[in-house]
Amino acid sequence: MDRSTRPPGPRTTARAALLAAAVTVTAFCAADILARSYPFGPRTRGVNDLGNQYVPFHAHLWDLLHGRADGGLLVNWQSGYGSSFLPDLGTYLGSPFALLVAVFPRDEVDLAVYVITALKTASAGAAMAWLLLSLRPGRWWAAGLLGASYALCGWSLADASYNPMWLDGLIALPLLCLAGEWALAGRHRVLGVLVVALAWTANFYTAYMATLGAGLVLLLRLLLADLPRRPALAAAGRAALTAALGVGLAAPLVTVVYFGTRHAYPGRIREFAPVPGEDLLARLLPTTYGFGSPALYVGLTALLLALALPFHRAVPARVRTGWTLLVLAVTLSLQWAPTHLVWHAFATPQGSPYRQAFVLCGLLVIAAWHTLSYGPPPPRVLAAAAGLLALVAGLASRSDLIRPHTWPVLLLATAGTLGGLGLLRRADTGRCARTLAGLAAVLLLGAQLGESVATCAVATRMRLAHLDDYAPWGQRQQRQAAVIARADGWPRYRTDPGREQTVANDPMLVGGQGAQYYSSLTSDVLSRTLTALGGWTSRGRSVQSLDNPVTDVVFSVGARVHSPPDPRRSKPPHDGDGGPVAVTRRDVPPLVTVRGAPERAGFGPSPYRNQELLLGSRVYTVPRTAVHDDAGRPARGGRVGVGNALVRPTVTAVCPAGSQVYLWAPHFSGTARLGGARADARFRFAHPRNRAAMEPLGPAPASGRLRVTLTPDRPGHVPGGAIGCLDTGRLRTAAARLKATGAAKVTVSDGTLHAELPARSKGIAVVAAPRIAGWRCAAGDGRPRRAESYHGLIAVPLDGTATSLTCTFHPPGLRLGTAVGAASLLTLALLGALGAVRRRRVPAPHPTTPPRERVTTAFRTRPGGDPPC
Repeated sequence: MDRSTRPPGPRTTARAALLAAAVTVTAFCAADILARSYPFGPRTRGVNDLGNQYVPFHAHLWDLLHGRADGGLLVNWQSGYGSSFLPDLGTYLGSPFALLVAVFPRDEVDLAVYVITALKTASAGAAMAWLLLSLRPGRWWAAGLLGASYALCGWSLADASYNPMWLDGLIALPLLCLAGEWALAGRHRVLGVLVVALAWTANFYTAYMATLGAGLVLLLRLLLADLPRRPALAAAGRAALTAALGVGLAAPLVTVVYFGTRHAYPGRIREFAPVPGEDLLARLLPTTYGFGSPALYVGLTALLLALALPFHRAVPARVRTGWTLLVLAVTLSLQWAPTHLVWHAFATPQGSPYRQAFVLCGLLVIAAWHTLSYGPPPPRVLAAAAGLLALVAGLASRSDLIRPHTWPVLLLATAGTLGGLGLLRRADTGRCARTLAGLAAVLLLGAQLGESVATCAVATRMRLAHLDDYAPWGQRQQRQAAVIARADGWPRYRTDPGREQTVANDPMLVGGQGAQYYSSLTSDVLSRTLTALGGWTSRGRSVQSLDNPVTDVVFSVGARVHSPPDPRRSKPPHDGDGGPVAVTRRDVPPLVTVRGAPERAGFGPSPYRNQELLLGSRVYTVPRTAVHDDAGRPARGGRVGVGNALVRPTVTAVCPAGSQVYLWAPHFSGTARLGGARADARFRFAHPRNRAAMEPLGPAPASGRLRVTLTPDRPGHVPGGAIGCLDTGRLRTAAARLKATGAAKVTVSDGTLHAELPARSKGIAVVAAPRIAGWRCAAGDGRPRRAESYHGLIAVPLDGTATSLTCTFHPPGLRLGTAVGAASLLTLALLGALGAVRRRRVPAPHPTTPPRERVTTAFRTRPGGDPPC
């Protein structure tokens, strides 16, 4: 399309990349202005995992970079009572863009994540523009617009914008394709390896998908190049070596993440169910949205050009056939279960099952570029493409994802695109070329901006309506952080941010050291231990704090924050501040305690008995309970919330007078109130996602007879042994005994914990932290050994001679990854040295006229340039 057979120079490529980035950022921000979304309006962007995971993880990274975090790169002592942080770093924070959070104020972490998201999206557009001009010469501004089409694809706007770590895959795909082009040409071998390493370090999950996509592109390029067998095999070998060395350099982080997933709580096993064909076609169109369907929108310009490719005879038949078949094959692979598993590393994801959709979006844009780079399609070709688009829209009209606002946006964008391409065709075949080309560029840019802004705004508004949302940093978080900072005493004791959390990772966001932790890498031992103790979980990977004095003693929680309920979680949601934040203090043992003759029996069905096992003392009375319906009849199987007679069932039991009453009903949803109490306890159960936590109900009356009134909001049941009666006097005695025999001093530094023990300590030392894989401990001057487990906590045998304890943490897979990375680096250095020696031995050629480049163009340069207007 460019009037030259020469490849574009660096300045031309830079202009295209800058245009793509500028268009992307403009559309991205304009959409949020239109949707009145943060930071341009009152509506929050923090939906689902964006508010629950990514913002808190970036806040923790800010603390690490400024030396304010409890822990380091190896251990995050703030979450999950001590969790492995390096796998989380590789999963959520591996991108170089994440480091930009350090330049923002701590209370503007939401803005930092927004800016990082916008920059990642813009970088993806710039990288695609660079790739397009590397594949074929053409108009730089057209490459910029198509690069922006890729960056603003439906997958980016609807899925990745609130999962910012996936955007690294959006950047990786064109960069890996570039690395493939370099391997094909035998250039930039070291740079290609570094590109692969950077992609896999930033986010190995989407980098894996991008690598598959780039491999398909390279395979097609090899076939279309029609090279002899040996050069083709050599190019393929160079590409494979580049990929292997790049992944090897990223191995120190990739292997840690891999082993972290092996030790994580297992996710649900889901069967892949492809969406109906009309839904898949609907997602090609602007302003459509549907969670769980492939977001394939790339803009009408790219879509029409891709549809025109099979009919554009200026494009060589092999090129037309190859790219068309590749796009169709990848489209079908989205819908077939075996290839779906290949795309997702042989595991169906728990969320959206079309996380690889960005690869197809990239292929559509590359196909569109091949159409345009051989010359704007003539009218008959555009008519054929428009006919296919009409067929797609007609079939998609049966989908529920098509909404009334889709049609006007589709019609306007189609008209603008066809008009712009028509003007561009005239610019290449008639007079006033520059003027017509400028008008075409303006028309195409306007159409693309309009439909992309509308599509992004619709996705933002509909996500907010369908997903959980969380407020950006505000007065509530500021008060919580201030109270926690004043109460903090780590590592003498923990300060728990409390049960009434704002997000699922409150300790990373507002401070403290709690049980709360939500990650794809939440350890199996943490989840199962807290579940056995009566804790709340969401699919086992999001665990919350227990507002329970026994577990506070076990885990050395000396200060517990009590916040009012989050106004956004109330029904209906409101924007009030909810009231003051309070702190409850407790005299607790240190992080390391000594148990003389610990109970070796495993956890049982009762969380009250399980808490006593960890405590080492009997402090609960667990009476018989009875569940009755409104008429006083026994409820079969403890079922509640079924039928009119069980609207307000009751639970009765007898407890010692003055004891603290707790209710454990993991499969009950609603409220419970103890007779005589002033407040309700809230239980949140949702099958199969959430288990409700054990909740305090208040003190037992003098008579000891309990009557708990339930108000269920969905069917559930109350198990036997649901009531526990805590003797607070016994608990104080048990805590005092553990404190007296516990460590005199505990110091914690990232992955190292050191404790000074009383003389002649025998039995086992128990560290109040989950025994996740990677801990090694030594008593005194003994040899470090793999830590033992005491009901899910770190344990070390003591023989009475040691007066100190040292535990160190080594993330599983780090040594293996480091060895692989070192071997890859050495191999890369040796190959570089051999290449340098070989180049020195080859004599420099005499200056001659460079050979003619085999670049096919659709235009011949007219003598004298363009005719005057």
